[in-house]
Amino acid sequence: MTEYATQLSADKLTEAQKKRVRIAVSLIYFCTGISFASWASRIPDIKSALALSDGMLGSILFAIPAGQFTMMPISGRIVTRFGSRKVLMFSIPLYTLCLNNIGWVTQGWQLAIVLYMFGLAGNLNNISINTQGIAAEQLYKRPIMASFHGMWSLAGFFGALIGLLMINLKVPYNIHFIIVILAVWTVLWINYPYLLEGSTSGAGNEPKRKFFSKPDGMLLQLGIIGFCSMASEGAMFDWSGVYFKDVVSAPASLVVLGYTSFMIMMATGRFLADYVISKIGRQTMLRLSGIMISSGLFTAVIFPYLLTSTIAFMLVGLGVSSIVPTVYSTAGKHTKIPPGIALATVSSVSFLGFLMGPPLIGYISELAGLRYSFAVIGVFGLGVTFLVSRIKAFKVLLPVAVNEEKDEDAGEVPPFDI
Repeated sequence: MTEYATQLSADKLTEAQKKRVRIAVSLIYFCTGISFASWASRIPDIKSALALSDGMLGSILFAIPAGQFTMMPISGRIVTRFGSRKVLMFSIPLYTLCLNNIGWVTQGWQLAIVLYMFGLAGNLNNISINTQGIAAEQLYKRPIMASFHGMWSLAGFFGALIGLLMINLKVPYNIHFIIVILAVWTVLWINYPYLLEGSTSGAGNEPKRKFFSKPDGMLLQLGIIGFCSMASEGAMFDWSGVYFKDVVSAPASLVVLGYTSFMIMMATGRFLADYVISKIGRQTMLRLSGIMISSGLFTAVIFPYLLTSTIAFMLVGLGVSSIVPTVYSTAGKHTKIPPGIALATVSSVSFLGFLMGPPLIGYISELAGLRYSFAVIGVFGLGVTFLVSRIKAFKVLLPVAVNEEKDEDAGEVPPFDI
């Protein structure tokens, strides 16, 4: 196999080699997605096997974000120091090892410890794989980041289907996890030679940074945009089924329709987003995404009926589909901060939205009702549109080749660095 790691300039790679890099990165995204989906698909079985109450399970599940937050301050520095390619060869095996260990726990406290490790490895994996995605996008010099996230979403569907198959075949979840792990390791071994070294843009001349330093203003703005999107996404993940049951009054067989319609359109939107961005630009795309999130949620609130709410949740899925990939891609093109550190900064702020969105709905629902809580989350979509319209990052840091207009006050648009 050809080692691509020493051939990082776009002019040194043939179109066939670039395509092979893109396939390799896409498959790594798929592997991480199917690993997480495999665990998620067997949560009910694990809950029953460990005799956990709903409250106990909820507390234990918090171990995953706790692990992610623990790793966030250092994951970007690790990727910057060693390169995303090397880190992936450590983080993915560690991630799957944690998945394997989940299958063998016998007590709730053991599950909490393993899930904490799962969160640690997951965050390190997230930063390194998105750094790979940014490097691959730089090779193409056009938007392709959303398609990588689309592969992660697609893996979620396949993971759920495989989980359903394993359940119907009465395959124990520990054996299920081992099968998935072996498949992931095989894919990693085959595609590792085609991953990019992940040398960090600007890392060589970046001044030494304090461990806790004031975040870059542009990255903070991007993080807030990601926060608004992930708050909406987290709300849909955790509350769409409840909304269809309690507010829409959907039949029991159709309660999952809202979640399913949201997920399908989110995955579809990610595969379409790169093409749309190349036509209308990232800034316009994000403005429209914010409008779609708000329009969808407000529609579901005003017209809480089966058909209208299904269409509304589909619109929300389209809205959130491209925001996080675009924000990550933009952060990775910062000219003064290495991609790994930039991604860690943005993802830290963004992930707060994913954690805070669902509880916020619960609190507001207790006070005023579930419909009003969804209306509040709808305001986050307007926040995305407002913030995107005010910052220059989408004009200054991105190539003119993707039909973005140059900012007259910004001067030359910096070229891609690898």
